[in-house]
Amino acid sequence: MQILYIGCPPSERAEAGRLLAAAALEVLWADSTAGALAKLQRRDMPVLLDLSRGAAAIRTARDLRIRRARTLMFAVADMRRPDLTNEAVVSGVADVFARPLGPSRVVNALEREGAQQRGRRLRAQAGVWDDLYCLSPSMHDVSARTVQAGLLRAGVVVRGESGTGRRVVARAIHAHQPQPARFVAVDCAAFDSTGLERELFGGFGAAPGADADPLALDRERVSRSSRLYDAIGGTCYLRNLAAASARVQARLARLLCRREALLAETGEPIVMDVRPVAGIDPHFDQAVREGRVRDDLYRRLSAIRIDLPPLRNRREDIPAIANYFLRGICASRKVAPKTLSRPALSLMAALPWRGNAPELREVLEAVAGSSDETCISLEAVLGSVRLEGGSVLSAARRTLRQAHVQFEREYIATMLEQHRGSVSDAARALGIERTNLYRKLRRLRVDGAAVAGIRKYHSRHIA
Repeated sequence: MQILYIGCPPSERAEAGRLLAAAALEVLWADSTAGALAKLQRRDMPVLLDLSRGAAAIRTARDLRIRRARTLMFAVADMRRPDLTNEAVVSGVADVFARPLGPSRVVNALEREGAQQRGRRLRAQAGVWDDLYCLSPSMHDVSARTVQAGLLRAGVVVRGESGTGRRVVARAIHAHQPQPARFVAVDCAAFDSTGLERELFGGFGAAPGADADPLALDRERVSRSSRLYDAIGGTCYLRNLAAASARVQARLARLLCRREALLAETGEPIVMDVRPVAGIDPHFDQAVREGRVRDDLYRRLSAIRIDLPPLRNRREDIPAIANYFLRGICASRKVAPKTLSRPALSLMAALPWRGNAPELREVLEAVAGSSDETCISLEAVLGSVRLEGGSVLSAARRTLRQAHVQFEREYIATMLEQHRGSVSDAARALGIERTNLYRKLRRLRVDGAAVAGIRKYHSRHIA
């Protein structure tokens, strides 16, 4: 399959070509809109836009959307300009990739979008979030540690709030396996103690010859019907480990220590080459201290620890994630893809999302269902946010006008903070004229000192 890469810096072409070749993609290069259109006229193919070109890349995206509406476009982020991600999404880009390019991310996006165009059913329709978005500074360490974990067979704990993508990280770790193998997920809270033991180790009687072999007494047994057997050579992802009984935890600890077991059906020893990954919440360490999770099991699992930030601490990722969800929702409803307006995207990035990705998706489902707009407006998002029960816009003991004024003040202050105090950039993100924003700043008493304080904060913390 061919892909057209527009605007890749010459110094990065060799590496980008190598990474895309690993995804079985033949790369054609273009340095201008005219050059890209000439190649696309000969053969339609997906397009990759490099946002390091700044405004020129956005102009190319808009030109291609006008002149070749059916061409599938993706973008490569410029980490120095997170605002360009918003602009790329508004211009019709299907997905935004971090650099350096991850071959599996590119393949996943191409397959997903190709399936949408062909009208197939997608996993994204069911809310499955399988792509790791690392456009924000807080996710850079997550990305590096995910690669590190993928190259080893050691245990991994992925710690984060519910909905932050712990399973997504586990799948990203699994994707680094050199050979195809199974990804097995087990929710320990979904079974009683007996059921969980049977799920993990299988149901079996005595192994042939077990009584005659004294070594068998020190070895765990697994059957071919067990989830641990399924995970040999691959990854076993464990959720809610604190809900597992002491007996199950002890058996897991012994299995992970010895890395071998007896096959229940034959009594033969087998190597248990299983990478264990545990998804844990922020309070899991307390469960270890209280003895609800065995210390020896935790040590086997936590050779590598990855801490996932909540969505509110990785705002640069929100536009791309929101676009990903919205395209999947539209595909599941068999309607043309919708986009979010620039002010709507800015609002999405500013909200706290205490429920993380599931809450974001719920709002987008409500917006997509309640609005017939091809480009979803700020007003549509605000309406759907309120319908979600006020989880992100609470205004206790305030009149509607007071709540609106408070929200508008906080929202504008957030936009100014995101754009390092630049009124011009904040006005562009809000979709209003700069003079109108100055008028609002005076009316809402967001004065020059506040803007200067924002600039001072950013120069001190983001330099």
